[in-house]
Amino acid sequence: MLIKTKAIVLTSIKYGEADLIVKCLTEEGVKSYLIRSIFRSRSKKLKIGYFQALSQLEISAYHNKQGNLNKISEARASYLYQSLATNIYKQSIALFLAEVLAYALKEEEQNQVQFSFIESSLQWLDQNDSFANFHLVFMFQLTKYLGFYPDAENNGAAYFDLEEGTFKSSKPFRNFLSGKKLILFKSIIGIKFDDMVRLKWNSEHRQIVLDILLEYYELHLPGFKKPRSLKVLKEVFNEIS
Repeated sequence: MLIKTKAIVLTSIKYGEADLIVKCLTEEGVKSYLIRSIFRSRSKKLKIGYFQALSQLEISAYHNKQGNLNKISEARASYLYQSLATNIYKQSIALFLAEVLAYALKEEEQNQVQFSFIESSLQWLDQNDSFANFHLVFMFQLTKYLGFYPDAENNGAAYFDLEEGTFKSSKPFRNFLSGKKLILFKSIIGIKFDDMVRLKWNSEHRQIVLDILLEYYELHLPGFKKPRSLKVLKEVFNEIS
């Protein structure tokens, strides 16, 4: 069945000599596509440049229910990035978040609210200059749509149980936050992108919070892996005080 949908590119892998396998978040959920002969084609309907990480597209595609790869017949940009295409710091964030999303989002999930959040968040990143904490706030907010947003009740307690996602007065047996880590984690609760200037974090603080969020994701998402681009992201953001 031919459908038209918005799509955000998560991964693209060259297959054979001329084909491309693309994984996208669409308004219909996460879908994988096989695009044949794109490296040889001169077609204006499908260009290799469309399928970079986190590109925002409008596509016409054939979706099947047999578990096979789907097919894209036509694609065009729905939003053209400006600074995100040229800023090395924003590019490192984009590559990192593309991997996070590829691991975190499941094929069968369909969530229009989730799609809109991711779409608008990436456009915010492209359009704003104060973005050093963007990936951290994004990952924290994304947990709302993944089903394990922290329960902020009793947030004056001395511990945060990473496995249960709750604050506790008594020390959990394992996988918990306390002390400095807890203070940093609590400071991100309720923060929106426009409020990030309130987070007076240096590079050390960002790395601590990033490590906490990755552990939190690993505990709640079976099969979630630390992105390969994590090392590059940390190296790039070490330059930001």
